[in-house]
Amino acid sequence: MNTKAPMREPPLTHAAMTASVPAEADRETLPALFFARAKLRPDATALRRKRLGLWEEISWRQYAESVRAFAAALIDAGVKPGERVGLICENRAEWLVSDVGILAAGGVTCAMYTTSAAEQIAYIVRHSGTRVIVAENEEQLDKLLPLLDAGDVHRVVVIDPKGLRHFRHDGVMFWDAFLARGGELAAAEPERVPSAWAEREKRDVAILVYTSGTTGPPKGVMLSHENIVWACTCLHGVLGPNEGDEYLSFLPLCHIAERTITVFNQVVNGSVVSFAETLDTVRDNLAEVRPHVFFAVPRIWEKLYNAVELKMRDSTWSKRRAYAWALEVGRLVAAARQRAANAETGAAPALPGTLGVQHAVADFTVLRPLREKLGLDRVRYALSGAAPISPDVISFFQALGVPLVEGYGMTESTAIISTNAIGFQPPGTVGKPVPGLEIQIAEDGEILVSSPGVMLGYFGDAAATREVLADGFLHTGDIGEFDAHGRLRITDRKKDLIITAGGKNIAPQYIESKLRMSAYIHDAVVVGDRRKYITALVILDEDNLVAWAQAQRVQFGAYAELAKSEAVTKLIGEEVEKVNATLTHVEAVKQFRVLDRPLSRDEGELTPTLKVRRNIVEKKYTPLIDSMYR
Repeated sequence: MNTKAPMREPPLTHAAMTASVPAEADRETLPALFFARAKLRPDATALRRKRLGLWEEISWRQYAESVRAFAAALIDAGVKPGERVGLICENRAEWLVSDVGILAAGGVTCAMYTTSAAEQIAYIVRHSGTRVIVAENEEQLDKLLPLLDAGDVHRVVVIDPKGLRHFRHDGVMFWDAFLARGGELAAAEPERVPSAWAEREKRDVAILVYTSGTTGPPKGVMLSHENIVWACTCLHGVLGPNEGDEYLSFLPLCHIAERTITVFNQVVNGSVVSFAETLDTVRDNLAEVRPHVFFAVPRIWEKLYNAVELKMRDSTWSKRRAYAWALEVGRLVAAARQRAANAETGAAPALPGTLGVQHAVADFTVLRPLREKLGLDRVRYALSGAAPISPDVISFFQALGVPLVEGYGMTESTAIISTNAIGFQPPGTVGKPVPGLEIQIAEDGEILVSSPGVMLGYFGDAAATREVLADGFLHTGDIGEFDAHGRLRITDRKKDLIITAGGKNIAPQYIESKLRMSAYIHDAVVVGDRRKYITALVILDEDNLVAWAQAQRVQFGAYAELAKSEAVTKLIGEEVEKVNATLTHVEAVKQFRVLDRPLSRDEGELTPTLKVRRNIVEKKYTPLIDSMYR
């Protein structure tokens, strides 16, 4: 693996963000761009995966050959241009081969979360008319067998044959055999695949993304080749022309942000994508890969932050003092960089007095070793998205020397609406609108968007499409405002706003993000709509709480017993009061209850991207919530 750090480039100003976008990108479909990229540097590394403890490299030539073979096999299986092809798989090389291969066959990728229940998958399959599906393993195949037997699906391609050695079904093929068949067809008829994707135009649907949603059945967002290529050119402008940049893929590829950054953006910028082994190994894989660009949801950044804070609490007095000093120096330097970013000069900030010398010492002795330990020492651009993140977390990483900024987008906008350019930007904002995108703020504060990235509509749902795409704008459902420098600030989801009995508007996600800053609180659900005051359901961070309980000699058996103990209730109460000290009186959490188990995706309490389904949680815990208002 290449471990040589790239030369640091000066931060891009917002005006220069799209200076290096490939000239041909805006007029091509994704398969055309993909095969052009593979031809450009065929022997360069495109993908990495870990097998038997070692990283295995896949070149662009191998990647393209697999895509061509897979596409040929799909055409042979009867897939016609514009037909939906399903994909249920965790992050791995076969996911990318399948996704790009479906497009190369002229099809439309309809990806589904591996955590989806059989009933949810059946709904998407029937709603989209998907007939051919790529499934990762036996677990996913089990969900599809009833659909095969019912005739809703006529072909399933299984990637991992483990546990299926003696399984036989006329509608099931295994990945190696499917790819081998396609390779023979592609060799015999070289124009078979190019003629298929040549029939597709840039305005045609490329992918169908079913939003996980927090209410109601999922909607199928139709995104075109043009939508996706536009989003990638925006990313290319933000990230710069750094071919060979390393990325670590671990968030669900069904999520439009991870998919755009990992799959489609790679086609434009020629990056190297490494796949984390599992979600449990992300921290280890991060330290091994040391990516140049790192995108994660707030929960991951919060976990990394809490890991450092807990480690320092257990350190010696001298290490704690050195850490606190270095972090304070880092914060002063970050503030100077923020002032320079506000001026948008692109020049390095002048550090006052001896601050430059102090920072050099702090970075050498404390900050750089910490970045190396986390695997963030080579990061040029660190991005948080998909949900609001606490400004305190952003401030921490900026002080550490990690250029973490927040971006904003949604599935219906092809993942991107606004983002901060490379550099240190003020926490609490999600940057300026990307070039070519217009934002208006409605009278009720809702963010309205118009851009080439706005979806074609919801598949098979004209009424919902008209509701969201009204008056030439995408109605995001988010509430926001612009700061003095023209950067967008998200205050809350329109539907999530709490209006107390006293008529006060409260943004619950702001309070929840502050509560999650505690090392002992994994999540929180703030409640109070049409109620007298604000309360919260608290979900514990099990690992940290167990370590704390053992250190404090708190007796417990199962996790549920620990959650109900008086010692834990007192600890969480102290953590809540710390947060209340930073809130207004009406925002303060007056009561809380600790749940005796984590929220679960399987129970429908979390979306696949770990967002809380607020209405389901509140309904399930109504008696517990009511007890806080008696």
